[in-house]
Amino acid sequence: MSDAAKAGQGDAEVWAPEVAERFGLPAAAGLGPATFYADLAAPHGRRHVRVCTAAACFAAGAGRHVRQVEEVLGVAAGHIDADADVSLQGVRCLGYCYAGPACLDGDTPCTGPALADQLSGRAEPHAPPIPAVDATGAPVLLAGVVEGEDAWQVWPEIVRTRTPEQVLAEVAASGLRGRGGAGFPVAAKWAAARSSPDTVVVANGDEGDPGSYADRLLMEADPGRVLEGLALACFACGGRRGVVLVRSEYPRALARMRIAVEQARAGGHLGRRIHGTDVDLDVEVVEGSGSYVAGEETALVAGLEGGRGCARPRPPYPTQRGLWDAPTVVNNVETLAAVPWIVACGGDIYAARGTLSESGTKLVCLSERFARPGCYEVELGTPVLRIVVELGGGLREGSDLTVLQVGGPLGGFLAADQLDVPLSEADLAGRGAALGHAGLVAFDQQVEPEEVLRHVWEFAAAESCGACSPCRVGSRRGLEIVRTGAPTGQEYARLLRVMGEASLCAFGRRVPAAVRSLARAYGERLAGWDQ
Repeated sequence: MSDAAKAGQGDAEVWAPEVAERFGLPAAAGLGPATFYADLAAPHGRRHVRVCTAAACFAAGAGRHVRQVEEVLGVAAGHIDADADVSLQGVRCLGYCYAGPACLDGDTPCTGPALADQLSGRAEPHAPPIPAVDATGAPVLLAGVVEGEDAWQVWPEIVRTRTPEQVLAEVAASGLRGRGGAGFPVAAKWAAARSSPDTVVVANGDEGDPGSYADRLLMEADPGRVLEGLALACFACGGRRGVVLVRSEYPRALARMRIAVEQARAGGHLGRRIHGTDVDLDVEVVEGSGSYVAGEETALVAGLEGGRGCARPRPPYPTQRGLWDAPTVVNNVETLAAVPWIVACGGDIYAARGTLSESGTKLVCLSERFARPGCYEVELGTPVLRIVVELGGGLREGSDLTVLQVGGPLGGFLAADQLDVPLSEADLAGRGAALGHAGLVAFDQQVEPEEVLRHVWEFAAAESCGACSPCRVGSRRGLEIVRTGAPTGQEYARLLRVMGEASLCAFGRRVPAAVRSLARAYGERLAGWDQ
């Protein structure tokens, strides 16, 4: 973000046209993204606080922390005080789901029940590190985090002795699928983009799914492994350029990734004629600007090009025409972090883990309501019940689980007595849920079913990019219906059907499935809302 943009945030009509004019662009080219991205559109005072309003922080105390923060700061969320001293921005996930509720005071995190005291100065800022546990016995993703295994152990030998085709073959043999939610076969995506040396590989660190903080853990605690996976992906695709996109809500991860890139250059892992070969590769780290949908691959490309982060119709797919019309591969951080292990140990070894149709391991994040919240590496197919009871220790403080959100706000919900399901995309889909990022957010008896339903619709209405009318209109109308508490009827059923069938991207298409699964999980307490 430019200095001019930062200085004028909250008054986009003034600064955005000026920025566009400097580049010889029409005013709309500046106003479009400036009014789309939350970080640019939100008013900024000399002290800017971001308060998390997402699922895990909401579940921690039924959302009461937002009002407490507003009272202690003397300003409402989305506003700035009269003297431009303090501004408060509501955001949807800061990656502290294990210790919520959470705020960022500038770039300083504050978490826990004493959030208001920390912001007022009555208590010191408190932000515990992410608890990380390997539950597999042989970690793929957490090898550096829990066992201290150094990164960049695979890349030097591979770039000197192996071919891009051999790396691609190992990843194909592994059966690795994207861990960002879509679950597309990684090798197939790489193969589709191998037509040009201009191919770009993007590490998507825009971990927007509330309830998941796995990518934040990897970028902060083991950034070299993420970059090594990105380097191997570029090598397999024949590309010479990599990009790491990090959410603005993750300032510590952003700093760690930038340091890691410089260290990789100094170590000879990036640059020209890497390790004495004819391979050239460089990586840049880019900061996001606050938008959930901008993590979708076509919206991400639009954002990197300086436009609004709206989903684009496909085809063409990014692998055909992506960033600045170059073939572009977008893989999320967790996906890329698995690649060094696969290449070192063998695709067939990785394929033997997990299930027959969904191989490998997955990072599962447990929210603050659990007795043992944290990030756990498990094999795909591990029963959700085991994760909740044995790993997570059930709920804390004697609370009773009412519903479990799986895979983010658009993933789905399971009732407390329906957890006997393997953690896999196929099995969760059979229960009306989705794997997504595999964040597990527990809701207990302190949150009413109607509040959870309204929260899901509020998220949908606020984060819809507006590119298609089924999602743009449907999400807002769905929220209106839920807020009135009016009996559901044909309009609501038709709304869900149109959103699910006609929305441009998975965001709008998944909203109906998510709210239906929530209604089913609560049973008679949300009778009629599962049409």
